Amino acid sequence: MEQPLPGVYTAVRGDGSTYFRASLTYRNKHISLGSHDDKQKAHEIYLTASALLKDTSIHLEDYSEDSPLAFSKWVCLINFRDNGLYFSSPIYIRPHFFYYFFSPEEHFIFDKDDLFYYSSRRISRRGGHYFVADYGMQINIMSRYGIKNYAVEGRDYRFINGDRNDLRYENIEIINRFHGVCAVQEKGKTCYQVKIHVKGNVKVGTYASEIEAAIAYNKAIDLLKKAGIDKAYTPNYMEGMSPDVYADLYASIRVAPHLMNYRSE
Repeated sequence: MEQPLPGVYTAVRGDGSTYFRASLTYRNKHISLGSHDDKQKAHEIYLTASALLKDTSIHLEDYSEDSPLAFSKWVCLINFRDNGLYFSSPIYIRPHFFYYFFSPEEHFIFDKDDLFYYSSRRISRRGGHYFVADYGMQINIMSRYGIKNYAVEGRDYRFINGDRNDLRYENIEIINRFHGVCAVQEKGKTCYQVKIHVKGNVKVGTYASEIEAAIAYNKAIDLLKKAGIDKAYTPNYMEGMSPDVYADLYASIRVAPHLMNYRSE
């Protein structure tokens, strides 16, 4: 009679075919390690995972592509071994931040404050953008740091240390918070230029403050709508500003008069 292999369990798919699941228990937690159609390969997954948990001289950088254990699980197990916390996401904790790994060469760095959020969500990649599933919606993770979907690096935000993968709050500087607003230097002073896209970018005006510029963009939207331009512009939201203050600023702000000359075709 064939002897069972430690850490390997036979399972059956819906179509009746057999495969083998590898798992182990560590610190009273049962951990699924992966599966394989070959029983011996499943056993190798189990042996590799057992070795990681027992041998503290094995580190993240020791992973190789020929390992039977998936890299994401490699990260999870070493973090559990070293830090006593098991996450299903490929996270490794450091004293003041943590890594979220995509591969041995690719990772993000996050503040400890974000640990609960990312330990319960997987980051997906699509077309150079990173998303998490949040309440049934795909949320661009950059929005958590004040970086809007339309934002351009270097113009609207920058990474202070130059590392795009370092998403700690202290490393992200938001330069332009609002739609259509861009900080510029004129005569040695910072001012805020506003442009809105009609058939091309149209200059709305230049303003002394970022708030005035944001409201000028909103006013430009209203003028274009009155002129018959039916585009899905997104107005700027003035957080914490009372309706009366907004109305006074809106009335006092001037925008380029040629905006009224546009007509829908």
